[in-house]
Amino acid sequence: MPHPLDAAAVRSWCGLALEALGRERERIDAINVYPVADGDTGTNLYLTLESAARAVEAAFDGHTSAGTTPRLADAIGAMAHGALIGARGNSGTIVAQLLRGMTEVLAATDGSADALRQALRRAAASTYEAVAHPVEGTVLTVATAAADAAERAAAGAPGAAEVARAAHEGARTALQATPGQLAVLGRAGVVDAGGCGLVALLGALADALSGEVSTTPVAVRADAPLPEAAGCEVADGAAADRRGDPDGPAFEVIYLLEAADAAVARLRTRLDGLGDSLVVVGGDGLWNVHVHVDDAGAAVEAGIEAGRPYRVRITHFGGVTRAKEPAMTARAVVAVVPGAGLAGLCAEAGALPVAVRPGEPPASGELVQAIRQAHAREVMLLPNDADLRHTAAAAAEQARTEGVRVALIPTRSAVQGIAALAVHEPDRSFDEDVVAMTAAAGATRYAELAVAERQSWTMAGVCQAGDVLGLIDGDVAVIGADLTRTAMTVLDRMLSAGGEMVTLVLGAEAPDALAERLERHVRERHLAVDTVVYEGGQHAVPLLIGVE
Repeated sequence: MPHPLDAAAVRSWCGLALEALGRERERIDAINVYPVADGDTGTNLYLTLESAARAVEAAFDGHTSAGTTPRLADAIGAMAHGALIGARGNSGTIVAQLLRGMTEVLAATDGSADALRQALRRAAASTYEAVAHPVEGTVLTVATAAADAAERAAAGAPGAAEVARAAHEGARTALQATPGQLAVLGRAGVVDAGGCGLVALLGALADALSGEVSTTPVAVRADAPLPEAAGCEVADGAAADRRGDPDGPAFEVIYLLEAADAAVARLRTRLDGLGDSLVVVGGDGLWNVHVHVDDAGAAVEAGIEAGRPYRVRITHFGGVTRAKEPAMTARAVVAVVPGAGLAGLCAEAGALPVAVRPGEPPASGELVQAIRQAHAREVMLLPNDADLRHTAAAAAEQARTEGVRVALIPTRSAVQGIAALAVHEPDRSFDEDVVAMTAAAGATRYAELAVAERQSWTMAGVCQAGDVLGLIDGDVAVIGADLTRTAMTVLDRMLSAGGEMVTLVLGAEAPDALAERLERHVRERHLAVDTVVYEGGQHAVPLLIGVE
């Protein structure tokens, strides 16, 4: 029995799409050869839809608590927003934009068949707008074909379920043609992986509206017989060519960005000059940025200039690791960092950063995923936060069950992580490297400057809201009224026990002259002590200090 396109249908759509992508995730991963043959398109799409589904459930829970019923605009808006903030990889980012395009139309309608037709057309158009250099034979082509099929079906004045089913069939047909449109797909004998995911997504929409679950399988090449099992199967010989371009960019950089439209326009231009596979989606001040570059730090810095980047994820392709089944490297470092600037710094040092926002610590599953993305037999994990030790330990234990040798370096601050990375040498034995990094972290005292939010009792006495707090090794040691003077007092206390190197990591709210004044203070008061300054970009605290 057909169902109306309303909030309940969107909720059902999310659930069915998540089930479909969960079933087909490994199959889609297995045919992933474009734009980078890194074998994770199915996983990225699943994680993107998982975020969308969570957002929809949260919207329903909020209305239930308030005793109201969610509207179509509430549900589809939550789905699009959830996909935007949780988008993974190139295809996940494009699907997030596709859902946003649908929302632009459906949020202002009653969910009629004609509204769905318009929404699918807007969705297809918006994906082309988001991609810097659109390529046919990809998910973009499949989305356009779905909109075309919906247009033809709508001419007969059907219901929304019939329009959705027509869009699904149009997408399936277009998917079969992709190997003839994109050479890399033709050589590999597979269809576009992102397009395959979109077919699954549209199939779930058709099922949600029709009330009938389809089991029609999807062949991966136009001339291949349909496989027996439903979903995307790898055709015979599909593994013949799964190599990416070994000379392509080394890093995938993804981050959420709070920025104005004008700044994002400039950002697009700058990132387009840095790399390829550029996709920028979103609007209304919140964007998801995806690009492949050689200089990950420059890509993050461009985001910092445009606005406020967070949830930065940097994945190293590493030449041969761009192949479908990434070659395992000997060793890698995964580091949790509190700011975009530090994420770029860690990437330049050869680590895979997991950037976090204040109050949003990573779950153990996110750290496990980062360890997996390192594609290494041996991994050093740097939590860089005393509060993350249990989370990091759980992630390390899970990774060990998957055959990865993981060493948890007990870094309690980002400055200890910087010190550990400074002595990291992949060419020596794993155990020796772990000992050296642990020793470097342990030899680094750490401090941070923070602003008190309320009156409270501390180890240094009672502080008032607005006071500057100097924390040394996790405990409040100094209470002051001025950031610079308090930082000087903290430095003097730390250096009274000796030290050779001071590391200053500036937060996003740090005054312009802070670094210069502190460097001069160290130079004048503490002879033979060097100072190095980094733009951390963190928003939780204005200054981090390390003394080695």
